[in-house]
Amino acid sequence: MAGRDFLVFLALTVVSSSLVLPKASGNSEGDALYALRRSFSDPDNVLQSWDPNLVNPCTWFHVTCNQDNHVTRVDLGNSNLSGHLVPELGKLEHLQYLELYKNNIQGEIPAELGNLKNLISLDLYNNNISGRIPPSLGNLKSLVFLRLNDNQLNGPIPRALASISSLKVVDVSNNNLCGTIPSTGPFEHIPLNNFENNPRLEGPELQGLAIYDTNCW
Repeated sequence: MAGRDFLVFLALTVVSSSLVLPKASGNSEGDALYALRRSFSDPDNVLQSWDPNLVNPCTWFHVTCNQDNHVTRVDLGNSNLSGHLVPELGKLEHLQYLELYKNNIQGEIPAELGNLKNLISLDLYNNNISGRIPPSLGNLKSLVFLRLNDNQLNGPIPRALASISSLKVVDVSNNNLCGTIPSTGPFEHIPLNNFENNPRLEGPELQGLAIYDTNCW
């Protein structure tokens, strides 16, 4: 009986340890950033310090954290990176600044970026990003700066962006957007040259009404 009890105790210990260890060794923000690192080609080794074995990513270069060790900034502009963005970035719920401009990032903008409710600045300009601007970015109610210019984006400008009252700067010039330029909310004050060099983009909308081009895809 004693031997059997010992085996039961040992089995429970192993199961308990397997449940506890991932929580102790994992960090969701570090995991999200490391997923980004894995998706990038980094010839200049700017991400060399991004070590997934650390407790949190606050000691990594180009990452800033607040006093509670939550990631608030990712500064990787002009870093000679190529690859694509990853949906895991949407887990950085305290992120305020995502600076990835002037790289060679390709692929689409993940819809999960709409989960970054504290985001103030989204700078993805001067890359090779394609696809549509996700309507989920309209959920970013703290957003002030949205710079997506000089990419390969297509489709319409999401009308959900017009509901972001904090938005001050929108630049989507030099893409392949289509449809019409919103004229309500923050778009009332955005200069038209921030929309230029989109051959299929028209506007602004008359009387704030959304006019959709059936060929805008």
